[in-house]
Amino acid sequence: MEDGKPVWAPHPADGFQLGTIVDIGADSLTIEPLKQKGKTFLAPVNQVFPAEDDVNKHVEDNCSLMYLNEATLLNNVRVRYSKDRIYTYVANILIAVNPYYDIPKLYSAETIKKYQGRSLGTLPPHVYAIADKAYRDMKVLKMSQSIIVSGESGAGKTENTKFVLRYLTTSYGTGQDIDERIVEANPLLEAFGNAKTVRNNNSSRFGKFVEIHFNEKNAVVGGFVSHYLLEKSRICRQSSEERNYHIFYRLCAGAPEDIRQKFHLSSPDTFRYLNRGCTRFFATKDTDKQILQNRKSSEHAKSGPLKDPLLDDHGDFSRMSVAMKKIGLGDTEKLDLFRVVAGVLHLGNIDFEEAGSTSGGCTIRNQSSQTLEHCAELLGLEEDDLRVSLTTRVMLTSAGGARGTAIKVPLKVEQANNARDALAKATYSRLFDHVVTRVNQCFPFDSSANFIGVLDIAGFEYFEHNSFEQFCINYCNEKLQQFFNERILKEEQELYHKEGLGVNEVHYVDNQDCIDLVEAKVLGILDILDEENRLPQPSDQHFTDTVHSKHKNHFRLTVPRKSKLAVHRNVRDDEGFIVRHFAGAVCYETTKFVEKNNDALHMSLESLVSESKDAFVRRLFENSSNSRDVKQKAGKLSFISVGNKFKTQLNILLDKLRSTGSSFIRCIKPNLKMVSHQFEGAQILSQLQCSGMVSVLDLMQGGFPSRAPFHELYNMYQNYMPPKLTRLDPRLFCKALFKALGLNENDYKFGLTKVFFRPGKFAEFDQIMRSDPDHLAELVKKVNKWLIHSRWKKVQWCSLSVIKLKNKIVYRAGACIQMQKTVRMWLCRKKHKPRIDGLVKVRNLKKRMGRFNEVVGGLKEGKQEMSKQIEGLENAIDALMLKIKGTMMSRLDIDHEFQALVTRSEKLLTDLQNKKKEEEERERLRRIQEEMERERKRREEEEQRRRQEDEDRRLKAEMEVKRKQEEEERKKREEEERRLQVEMELQLQAEREQDVARQAVLEQERRDRELAMRIAQSEAELIPEEALNDSGLRRGPQVLASKAAANAKKYELSKWKYAELRDAINTSCDIELLAACREEFHRRLKVYHAWKSKNKKRNAEPEQRAPKSVLDYAQQNLAPPIPARQHDVAMNRQQRYFRIPFIRPGDQYKDPQNPQKKGWWYAHFDGPWIARQMELHPDKHPILLVAGKDDMEMCELSLEETGLSRKRGAEILPRQFEEIWERCGGVQYLRSAIESRQARPTYATAMLQSMLK
Repeated sequence: MEDGKPVWAPHPADGFQLGTIVDIGADSLTIEPLKQKGKTFLAPVNQVFPAEDDVNKHVEDNCSLMYLNEATLLNNVRVRYSKDRIYTYVANILIAVNPYYDIPKLYSAETIKKYQGRSLGTLPPHVYAIADKAYRDMKVLKMSQSIIVSGESGAGKTENTKFVLRYLTTSYGTGQDIDERIVEANPLLEAFGNAKTVRNNNSSRFGKFVEIHFNEKNAVVGGFVSHYLLEKSRICRQSSEERNYHIFYRLCAGAPEDIRQKFHLSSPDTFRYLNRGCTRFFATKDTDKQILQNRKSSEHAKSGPLKDPLLDDHGDFSRMSVAMKKIGLGDTEKLDLFRVVAGVLHLGNIDFEEAGSTSGGCTIRNQSSQTLEHCAELLGLEEDDLRVSLTTRVMLTSAGGARGTAIKVPLKVEQANNARDALAKATYSRLFDHVVTRVNQCFPFDSSANFIGVLDIAGFEYFEHNSFEQFCINYCNEKLQQFFNERILKEEQELYHKEGLGVNEVHYVDNQDCIDLVEAKVLGILDILDEENRLPQPSDQHFTDTVHSKHKNHFRLTVPRKSKLAVHRNVRDDEGFIVRHFAGAVCYETTKFVEKNNDALHMSLESLVSESKDAFVRRLFENSSNSRDVKQKAGKLSFISVGNKFKTQLNILLDKLRSTGSSFIRCIKPNLKMVSHQFEGAQILSQLQCSGMVSVLDLMQGGFPSRAPFHELYNMYQNYMPPKLTRLDPRLFCKALFKALGLNENDYKFGLTKVFFRPGKFAEFDQIMRSDPDHLAELVKKVNKWLIHSRWKKVQWCSLSVIKLKNKIVYRAGACIQMQKTVRMWLCRKKHKPRIDGLVKVRNLKKRMGRFNEVVGGLKEGKQEMSKQIEGLENAIDALMLKIKGTMMSRLDIDHEFQALVTRSEKLLTDLQNKKKEEEERERLRRIQEEMERERKRREEEEQRRRQEDEDRRLKAEMEVKRKQEEEERKKREEEERRLQVEMELQLQAEREQDVARQAVLEQERRDRELAMRIAQSEAELIPEEALNDSGLRRGPQVLASKAAANAKKYELSKWKYAELRDAINTSCDIELLAACREEFHRRLKVYHAWKSKNKKRNAEPEQRAPKSVLDYAQQNLAPPIPARQHDVAMNRQQRYFRIPFIRPGDQYKDPQNPQKKGWWYAHFDGPWIARQMELHPDKHPILLVAGKDDMEMCELSLEETGLSRKRGAEILPRQFEEIWERCGGVQYLRSAIESRQARPTYATAMLQSMLK
């Protein structure tokens, strides 16, 4: 707020908008949008994020941003999308935004060549880069790889899957026919398994896992396709804006005339299975003219064709026929496929009517006789047998009469319709299974070393009406999201902890409870549904009631009337349920759940198609008949659970995914209208959150997405090493390798068994992991070169050491000569020492004669006589000196003559003293008097200092007594409250748990509402937000009392602005208002500083406004607000001063071994809040802060929260604080703050103002 930098704040349509913080609220920040100056709005603190300095800058990897949060992630994706850069990395995860138009040269053959063998990060983000990374990981690690392509329907999963397959077969194929078959198989599967939905024109209505297998030489040898959960209900019914599977429309629009007549085809609106949905063809202007008018529906003729750059029913039929030929399907088999498709269409046109007889059955209408004939002909059935099987069913008697007698039971019209639709779905489903089987037979392989699997399965789905298919699809996405959490978040963090990297823990939502709700044994929804199917008379209503009763209080399941959409509130409790998925709440209507969960036909229909005259149709049903292990039961369907079959397939798939290395492509749908260059920020943000990208950002702040074991790197290079390098330890070899490559030590980290790389450093990592022999040999050369360099440096150091040793020898030789000279000198001095000493003493005596002359010069009487005596003494001294120099005198002779001269000098001195006695006496008296005066002053100063020390000791003793009294009072209060504390803690713990649960509910409610908004056509269809009902929370009497006390505040300041609080503190004379404003002001400062700490720049040093010990104490011991009984104490505004050691975080890490770097932190508390603050550090200028001017840099905690009053020795005297404050220039600083009207009125400002006056 102080620097005015922009932040990202929530926006309902754009996700986030730029603004500035203008005020700090109780639990929110007031934001002023940059595009709407003058207007403000409130935003929760945890939803406001700092923005980059340049918001129009974009990066290829979001981990390269300075601030890693969901707002900068969304903005980076938005800026790149506006420039047609649809791919973006988050570490090694690819975000792909659907452009809804063909970007030139993005997927060309030249682009494929460009990405071959290139490291991730060296070229712009692309789906080809992920495919190539998977290939190189497989090649180096000798481990199969999986690429999980996920996203909502319409996000571009199928297209990205095709690009991955095309890249792998083009780049690493053998150049044979099999590469083309793998690519051509995809359009064939799309024709039979894709359809137009309201969210996607080419939506995959089945899941597939395409495996491309490689041999030992890492070349493509074959492929295999596994498919999951074809949406069979679409065969019989679609919504008004949706279509059936593409193959039906392509057959109607593009089939040659002979096939059309042979299969009795016409326009789509003549078929029941097509005319209840959209009957328009996909076509361009040119191909629309090629479609004959008798093939177009009335809707197509009226509204024109559907437009999509990738779809064209007429042209796609021709391309599909060519693809069938390329993958090895002959003309006969191709016609068989088309014939069964046409047979399904004609089957849907069979109508029934009441028979009118007493049997209560039904018959086929006369108008449908021709259709019945066509259907029987196309499916190879007898017309009469088909008629009977559709209108009756066979029952086997189990009691009475001959056991096992077959009885034909007539069916009602509704039962006959259901039987007809069941036969159509079973036929088409088995036809699709046959297509997948034939596709797999087209690219067989004998053996495979490894494979790369690409998973393309329907994304998370939510419509106004959701049925069993959506339930299974969303269950699958729950499992895949859990796999993503485990692989990217959970396993990654466990590995970091195991390897000792010290990366901060990242929390994420665990959806295991939602998965258990669906798949748990006995109580899971799928098992409840299976049990319902096994009942004699199963019903959807009974199944729904059972689900609600078994999971009455389950957080993830609720009744439809609690939906956010009005349309769902009309659903009765026994007609549906709501499941709260990871992406939001979805309401499922359980009508036909029981029917869709059973994959079996009535015995009569099963027998009919199994005995078809057509060999192709017969083969379709043979496999399912032979593999069935459930016996037919009398009078009812055999039961084959679709849900359990899907659950088993899904678990097998996940086991396969867990056994492979994984790469993730997160596809994003930019808008609901499926148009280009339209970016709907809010719903894209929801997709990013649901896909786990925000949690990945948190992990990647300190994460290492790439790694390699030491021994694997060592083994990879071992065959290319010379013998002298093979002796190196693997870890030491890796260190030498990285040094040789010149890698920055901040870009990687050594664990216990692996080396880890930072995000965005994949180029260096892949450079090491590229295992082609030439490259490995080149790297070994670099390592050898580095070792030679390091050894050459050792040789250089040895040479320098030898030179130093030579210099040391020369130095010692010179020192020996110096020692000899010194010894000789000493011997000589010893010989002549007595004469030298004597000469020195005599010379000193002569020097004293000068002072005698000065004394004589000052005499008033006897000056001449004394001068003569001095002159005689000087002559005697000179004579003795000449004698010592000229003759060899002994020490005794010298001392004797010297003593005589001394005696003469002393006598002379005595005479001089007598002469000067009076003057000296006066001088002595004067000096004594001065000394006495100095002693008196010294004693006075000592007495004053002693009194001051006694006073300080008394004050400190009083402070210590006061501290002990406060401690005793605190202990008494704690003893007094201990009895109530246990109950209070239990109640507060319960409240905290309820708050956590309530927060989880609120977060889920937010996701549910976002999901509902994306389903709703308008805001009016949404149910307004309802306030949370807290009446159910039963609170204890103490908690209620504290709540009541909190609500009984005299002043309601939560709506006051930050500036208003500051002005009230500076100007108000109301003492109670002033105290309340101070408390609210500092509380908001705490909120703001907590937000700044959470959203600081990467690698930035943490800010500290107080010593770490103070802040830690405040976090561990949350101080209660100042109670009413302490209000009077607060009113008195007691002045207290403190001093404790302080080390700034930056200095702590720069020089941890130097204890001299410790500084001091001073604080002056005016009542409960800080008024002045000082920081004194060695080699730095003092930091002075005063309340009002420097609020943002000062400690925001109250005195009680800091715990300073409980620290022994922390409190100091006012005089001690004021001396340091004045010495550091605090008086001038405070005076300037007062003059500029920035200082808040405190005791210190009042004292300074009175002193100045």
